[in-house]
Amino acid sequence: MTTPKTTPEGAGRLRLAAGAKVGIIAGGGRLPLDVADGLVAQGLAPFVLMVEGEASPTGGLGRFEHEVLAIESLGSLVGILRRHGVTHVVLAGEIRRRPRLSAMRFNFGLLAVVPLVISALARGDDGLLKVVVRGLEARGFTVLGAHQIVPDLTTSEGSLTRTVPGKADWRDIEAAREAAVAIGALDIGQGAVAIGGRAIALEGIEGTDGLLERVKALRGHGRLAGKTGGVLVKCAKPEQELRVDLPSIGLQTVEGAHAAGLAGIAVEAGRSLILDSAAVIARADALGLFVYGLPPRGGADGG
Repeated sequence: MTTPKTTPEGAGRLRLAAGAKVGIIAGGGRLPLDVADGLVAQGLAPFVLMVEGEASPTGGLGRFEHEVLAIESLGSLVGILRRHGVTHVVLAGEIRRRPRLSAMRFNFGLLAVVPLVISALARGDDGLLKVVVRGLEARGFTVLGAHQIVPDLTTSEGSLTRTVPGKADWRDIEAAREAAVAIGALDIGQGAVAIGGRAIALEGIEGTDGLLERVKALRGHGRLAGKTGGVLVKCAKPEQELRVDLPSIGLQTVEGAHAAGLAGIAVEAGRSLILDSAAVIARADALGLFVYGLPPRGGADGG
């Protein structure tokens, strides 16, 4: 296998040996397209394996060599990647639905991993992702993080916007980060919102957009003090596999935070992604929100 030349946090530009081919296992959202475009910019032609119901050929990914795979056909994954000559794999984008074991299409490839999948599902989403990563590595693939291919997406440390956190905002940042770490340890989510120095909403299976919708509803119902204020914090889960499912924010996050009356967003530098970062920062500046890169904690799992 070819080892990518990166720093421990994946900040370096990826260099692959001649003959390497990167396959993108694509979920929903913008990240798979950013990764594909990043590979093309480096002169590499990716293969995209779209997870059915999450990514679609009708979007921008359709212009690349691709197939669509139902999540219940997990046992065909390795065969498809090998048939397309893939040597390196990136898991990018959201996969909101877990496989239904009763609907799985059984073959020898799947029978080999079913016990691991059942165990991983019991442990949560991060457990399943780690099983997928280690399963691919055991079969000769090199697994890369999206941030290793498009390092410009990785959040830098410090204030990224004209607006900066005030004293009250820092109380909220500290409270929300503590809560986000706590739910991350339970593999529940990666984000939390704090207002008035205490956590008031935690990210669940509905994701960050759903979390912000709940905060907006609470604000609208008068359940929260004041019309504005508070902070969203997103950070990597303790012991997180950093090559998959890094916390990310995008334009929709900024719009949702503003609609919920929040003062800003803080994310973990080096261990989170800002999708379409120039547009995100410009929109946050226009709305008067801050976006801040927090110093990374210790203890995340690089693989």
